[in-house]
Amino acid sequence: MYIWIILAFGLGVLLIPVVRRFANAVGAVDAPRERHNHKRITPTLGGLAIFISFSIAFFLAPIDRTGFLPVYIGALIIVFTGVVDDIVELSPKIKLIGQVVAALCVTIWGNVTIEFINVPFYGQLDFGLFSIPLSIIWIIAIINAVNLIDGLDGLAGGVSIIALTTIAGMALLLKDAFVAPVAILLVASVFAFLIFNFPPASIFMGDTGSLFLGYMIAILSLMGFKNVTFISLLVPLIILGVPVSDTFFAIVRRLKKKMPISSADRSHIHHRLMALGFTERQTVLLIYSMALLFSLTAFVFSVSTAWGSIILLLLMVICVEVIVEFIGLVGEDYRPLLNILQKIHRKRK
Repeated sequence: MYIWIILAFGLGVLLIPVVRRFANAVGAVDAPRERHNHKRITPTLGGLAIFISFSIAFFLAPIDRTGFLPVYIGALIIVFTGVVDDIVELSPKIKLIGQVVAALCVTIWGNVTIEFINVPFYGQLDFGLFSIPLSIIWIIAIINAVNLIDGLDGLAGGVSIIALTTIAGMALLLKDAFVAPVAILLVASVFAFLIFNFPPASIFMGDTGSLFLGYMIAILSLMGFKNVTFISLLVPLIILGVPVSDTFFAIVRRLKKKMPISSADRSHIHHRLMALGFTERQTVLLIYSMALLFSLTAFVFSVSTAWGSIILLLLMVICVEVIVEFIGLVGEDYRPLLNILQKIHRKRK
């Protein structure tokens, strides 16, 4: 397997300069704007190099690819959507259509769905006809979670590497001969890209990369943790704790301000950390640390008892809420838990 990992990484390193020139030639560039942190025009389409290097290594590696065609066709649809968006900037509705088509491809044709879960203290809960729509919602949610966190150099790539490495590690523990090698090859391809994307970046992954990585993370988590317990179903959500919580609180924030959910703002987790005085590199490394903590929590969560998992989940939710209130992710006036803690502290004094 090592030779194919090296191949994926090596191809990625060789392809990035080629893709960078191609992006400049077709006008797939990102000019500095009010919400952006970069100061110069930067080529996008870096995700195309990730996709190509991964694809070549994947199809050459001795991996059982039975049943993977629908997944790969879905990936092609996602990558095509991202490439077009990076060049001409599609509307959110058109991008969503591309995501839905890819999700339909993999769920209906590929039968990659969540069919049932075993709920603690209840028993088996069958989704029946709802398995496909729930799986589609899952795929689209993860795609957009990764897409939304792609706001700083190296951020989405690093968080994706941590998530994919965790998925690969759990798949190895479960002796999954497909999910583990696929996730590892993806990690190698993203690592190659990160060399050129870590601050200061000379190329961005663009929607081509963020949509593709979100899609693959969603699919691999479905394939690796499907038809299992409610506890196991939460594992991929915990692994993706940073982008998922950032997306969730972005929705809460926009609903609170009576703004459209699809509207953009400068209140994502990386914006708030930089507003507190952290540099771009410090912010990226801090979010990497958060992602690592979520991944470690996911490992502990997956081997805990039902009661242990519930307690761990509650502690994690409380910690996330404290961080959200402290950095002002929902709004600077949103501090319900911190206000309660302050009152308790004053009474003790």
